[in-house]
Amino acid sequence: MVNCAKLAQVSDLIEQSAVELSTALRRGDLSPTEVVTAHLDRIDEVNDRVNAIVALRSRQDVLADAAALDGKPAVGPLHGLPVAVKDLQDVAGLPTSYGSVVGSDQPVGADGHVAQRLRAAGAIIVGKTNTPEFGTGCHTFNEVYGLTRNPWNLDRSAGGSSGGAAAALAARMLPIADGSDLGGSLRNPAGFCGVVGLRPSIGMVASPDTKSTHLVRLGLEGPMARNVADTALLMSALASEDNNDPLSLHPYRDRFADELPATTTARLAWAGDTGQFVVEPEVLQIAEGAARRVVDAGGTFGTGCPDLSDSMMVFRTLRGLAYRGLGNDMPDQVERMKGTVQENIAYGRSLTVEDVLAAERARAVLHRRMTKFFEEFDVLALPTAQVAPFPAEWEFPTEVAGQKMPDYLGWMTAACIITPTGCPAISIPAGFTADGLPVGLQLVGRVGHDRQLLEVAAAIEAASPSALRSAPAL
Repeated sequence: MVNCAKLAQVSDLIEQSAVELSTALRRGDLSPTEVVTAHLDRIDEVNDRVNAIVALRSRQDVLADAAALDGKPAVGPLHGLPVAVKDLQDVAGLPTSYGSVVGSDQPVGADGHVAQRLRAAGAIIVGKTNTPEFGTGCHTFNEVYGLTRNPWNLDRSAGGSSGGAAAALAARMLPIADGSDLGGSLRNPAGFCGVVGLRPSIGMVASPDTKSTHLVRLGLEGPMARNVADTALLMSALASEDNNDPLSLHPYRDRFADELPATTTARLAWAGDTGQFVVEPEVLQIAEGAARRVVDAGGTFGTGCPDLSDSMMVFRTLRGLAYRGLGNDMPDQVERMKGTVQENIAYGRSLTVEDVLAAERARAVLHRRMTKFFEEFDVLALPTAQVAPFPAEWEFPTEVAGQKMPDYLGWMTAACIITPTGCPAISIPAGFTADGLPVGLQLVGRVGHDRQLLEVAAAIEAASPSALRSAPAL
């Protein structure tokens, strides 16, 4: 039951979950103006230190949107909730910079599909969330808006590329946020900031304006929030079918808004480092401890992992093709982009037809291996990231647990190798290092069974209440 007297306090409003706020809004115990005002006040209080929300709309315009909903029946599951859209997506009236100096600083005329879904569900858009240039890399900084910092320790990275979204959630500036994920861009910042990020099955959130229907379809949009139930609430708004998207998962659409259970009978397989990457020992220990809580929730814990030996090759090749396309779209601007973006474009241009065919064959084999694995287990578990949040002045870790990384993708392998499987994957808070830094647990489910993955995640979360702390006061 929502305590309305408590909710009347601004400090309490920003600590309430999205589900609690939504319940109070639907009952009329709170107005959209009250909820939005509380979060705008919080943004004013801490955003200059965290730098999570960029291209902020005027307070007057945002409150006018909220006032237009006051006293009105709920129009959707996100009625009256404030949200900011990742700066890779269009929002009418705001610029889409892509975190790049080659992006535009002019307002766009129409919403992209994510903003459309959010508004249709009743959400109130307050601005954009920060991202690295073209979403490249799992550390959020760029020459347009600067560096996003981790609310748990302002000297540390918030992760990326949805680092602005994750930091805004952890700092209580937003109750929900959208993100996108190619090689971990939802999962990594969720793990770094102690929040939740769901990479859905490809096609669960329709992408009607996608540039690639199949071959380079690795990136997608998904929900982020402070707990699993709030993530499911946002997913209920983002999940969509569209005949213009040939991968839209019509037969597998789930009821994301339904209440999630606190127990599970799931068979969990702990994969550890999968034999494909190295992890800081403390991070690995914390993630495994969280995975073992599936037993407390009623499930079973085992060990196992499908053969993922070709997965990184598939990821690098198909991702490279996407960057090749970026370079082809902006041939005169490549030299103005940051070094790692240029390196990715150059790698994409070096690929041969044989490279692409080999990756496609391996991707098909990978799908069959995952299908076989899920005949024995219900969920695969591994660390979200291989390191704890690193110093904010680094571009990326060049060494993990004493082992030199081959390049800037090396330290992100734990997330990257899951992407080509097409499976839904979620990062939930696992615990904290001795230095008080968040660590994430990554859970992977069957293709199309996103609801079931959320149920397992919710049960483990319920058995891990100490992992759901609020970030230190800023």
